[in-house]
Amino acid sequence: MSTASKTKTTLPLEKIQTKLSEHSFGGWLFYFFKNNDPIALGTLKLTETHMFSRRWYYFVPAKGEPVKLVHKIESSALDSLPGRKVEYVGWQEMETALREILSDAKNVAMQYSPKNAVPYVSRVDAGTIELINSLGVQVVSSADLVSYFEATWSEEQLQSHIFATEKLKEIVHQAFFQVKKELSAGKALTEYDIQQFIVDKFKENKLYTYSPPIVAVNENSGNPHYQPTQEVHKPIKTGDFLLIDLWAKQENVPQSIYGDITWTAFVGDTIPQKYIDIFEIVRDARNAGLNFVKEAVGSGKKIFGWQVDDVTRNHIKEKGYGKYFVHRTGHSIGEEVHGNGANIDNLETRDERELLPNTGFSIEPGIYMSEFGVRSEIDVYIGDSKNVIVAASPIQEELIAIMKMENN
Repeated sequence: MSTASKTKTTLPLEKIQTKLSEHSFGGWLFYFFKNNDPIALGTLKLTETHMFSRRWYYFVPAKGEPVKLVHKIESSALDSLPGRKVEYVGWQEMETALREILSDAKNVAMQYSPKNAVPYVSRVDAGTIELINSLGVQVVSSADLVSYFEATWSEEQLQSHIFATEKLKEIVHQAFFQVKKELSAGKALTEYDIQQFIVDKFKENKLYTYSPPIVAVNENSGNPHYQPTQEVHKPIKTGDFLLIDLWAKQENVPQSIYGDITWTAFVGDTIPQKYIDIFEIVRDARNAGLNFVKEAVGSGKKIFGWQVDDVTRNHIKEKGYGKYFVHRTGHSIGEEVHGNGANIDNLETRDERELLPNTGFSIEPGIYMSEFGVRSEIDVYIGDSKNVIVAASPIQEELIAIMKMENN
């Protein structure tokens, strides 16, 4: 028997039902099979899946008691959740039970996005959507519900994010100074060396990351997702352009939130104008997006992920570098570095989800060319009282000349 069947889950049932009523949804229907929906597991706090070899459904109606639909040989699969249990054996029984469970609902929210517009939410297969629709129940997107229940932070989580992000800023400056120290001593140095220096600093500061940081010089910085490895890397030399993107969260702290920042520098005393010019375009685009968020939140205006992307991207387009900005402006941040809330995106997807209070996200525009690339990434949090927090301030406003850095 799984741990999930022994320990009761504290489901915010009243809050879920309030949100369902606000959206005029008949209920929220969770469906799980073969690890198709991590959002369902996260929202329902189901951490063990080894007993989930058969399809299950969990229905939270806008009013009334939730219902668990489980296979008879896995009847305890959802015992951690509140509600009435219904068991099935054959597929005919399952469909009959679904029809009865959903009989009072005109529509239900599921992890579905029309035309797969928000693929981060589209977790339920088309056949299951067809099945529910065939029962006379319209399937609507749970995207806004997911943002509210999966992407909002508690005060403790906000503090964990601030801690992590401030440590990341300290570490990136330590890494820049390490470059100066090693090169000033006449030692050979590589991207991989600095990557591992950062990894060691994570351990010292009790930070966890699922993946090592990006350390990229020159043309490698023009590849947004380049990462050095022990086998593939470039040397770092005087006269190089250097980008460091690092992300981590507090280790062994339950529900801690990631920080994720990117800084850039020149390995020398005097920065060539070509690097300054591109950095300033990216910086100003970043600040345009940030100011848009601050102004909207301050005035109590609703804003959506796609809008911030437009503001940021349009600045880069106006400067003639639109074709070199090849990714979304930012992403939701949570217990995973790429969270389940609204992304700052009107390029890869049109994210029409609202940027909710008590949620965080990155703003990280970039210009990526064959010779070098510049990205400037900050983390932004919208509070519940018209305030916006930018962790690890002050943020980068000028390129760093590494060889002029003072001893830290």
